[in-house]
Amino acid sequence: MRHSTHHTNLQQRHSHPSDPSGLSHLPSAAADLVLLGDLTGRYATGSYSRLASDGRSLVLRTDRQGAAEHGHRITAAIACHVARIGGTVDHLTQLLLHPDHEGGRHARNIALRSGQSRALDYIRRVWASASEAVSTTRALDSRHDAYEVLAALRDRIETTPWHGERGRTALRVLRAHLNFAETAGGLLHHASERQTAEEAGISRTTLRAVYESVLKPQGWLHRLRVGHGREGSTWYFNAPPSRFRTTQYPPDPALEEWPTPETATTADIDSTVLGRLMSHDAFAHRGLGSATLMIISALCQRPHQTAAELVGTSSVSRATAYRSLRRLAEHGLVHRARETWALAPRALEGIGTRLAGPVTGITPVPAQGWAAVAAGLGTSGGAAQRKALHAAQRTAYREALDRLTEHRSKAVVIVREDGRQLVVPAPRPDEIPLAWHTADGRVFDPVTGRAAPGWRVATDGRLILITPADQRSYDELATAHAEALSEWESAA
Repeated sequence: MRHSTHHTNLQQRHSHPSDPSGLSHLPSAAADLVLLGDLTGRYATGSYSRLASDGRSLVLRTDRQGAAEHGHRITAAIACHVARIGGTVDHLTQLLLHPDHEGGRHARNIALRSGQSRALDYIRRVWASASEAVSTTRALDSRHDAYEVLAALRDRIETTPWHGERGRTALRVLRAHLNFAETAGGLLHHASERQTAEEAGISRTTLRAVYESVLKPQGWLHRLRVGHGREGSTWYFNAPPSRFRTTQYPPDPALEEWPTPETATTADIDSTVLGRLMSHDAFAHRGLGSATLMIISALCQRPHQTAAELVGTSSVSRATAYRSLRRLAEHGLVHRARETWALAPRALEGIGTRLAGPVTGITPVPAQGWAAVAAGLGTSGGAAQRKALHAAQRTAYREALDRLTEHRSKAVVIVREDGRQLVVPAPRPDEIPLAWHTADGRVFDPVTGRAAPGWRVATDGRLILITPADQRSYDELATAHAEALSEWESAA
């Protein structure tokens, strides 16, 4: 269908007599985004901007990839707004292809550069992603609703059994992300790998292993954007659907433990205590470990539990429970009264948490303190060394970015009389010797003696890389470059 006919039919179907552009049902913020574009730069962070030398202000980048990513974010945001009000893909197409709507500039550029059919295919793909995102998320009307969602997520984490050493490490990482989400005030939050590793008290290697083997496959966390420069990665919490599990199920090799009928299907811990203690050196891998951290969190939630009860509430095996209780008792952190165990009165001193109830039947012996426990276990200074290493890595990375920024050449732009900006083509250092040309337009690799896959020679003798991510064909790329050179020569 031709663009003019398609556009006219959409206007007749979705427009209102008093609203010819089809914006009557959108919120004011969404309508402003469609009409005026991203005036505040909200969707440009990390894609079309970089931090200036002062480390505070943002400077827009002039590269084409950053502009395309910025435009795609605006398009996706508009699609989500249309999906929330119950719109259709035709409604979205009308808003994006309207010539007076600044928010649809990216879609119209695709139509001008690659054709109307490619632009419509792009809009349909964005609409499919936006519809799925809106249908699987909950709309939050206030900050109070966001904290209700976080509270429900915290309860879900505390009642989920985390089996094995890797499962318990995953809980520490998940609790670190929950701390960041509570600070941000919503499920969407920003955190770097080094920041999360410091918060959870583990190494970056362990953190990445837990991401790939537990949290991402189970659907707890989704990384929406990888961090760059001084910006951390963008994460989104998404608790996986609860599944009914019996005690008769095969072992999970990824969790490094054989579940047994003695392990309950529902845990009961205080994740707040776990989140405040997990960064201490005493709970490092060669110290008390994550199992004792689970025991402390379970006893803080409900004191006076037997070892058999702790097996279920802390999601540890019977042998691990007895071994952890014995180690905690050696450091004066727990006490035993007949068959039950409870935390020492001053076990949690210094982290702002009191015991759930009065502890009776035990001798109030004060704990040694977490620093003394770490010193006795030989794990003192681990957190400080980790922070120092991460600080040195951040400094080296930022210095490398600054060096690249200094050597980056600025684009030269000529403003014509009609106000149109014309970018001066930069020199292309991609010319190759004639001996490397093959008859069918491919590139001969002198090292391997074979044709290099993915590389072609353009009609002007230049080297062009064809990637699956590029929607344009080889002929379209060569034509676009020839048109750019012709426009530049005529303007000059």
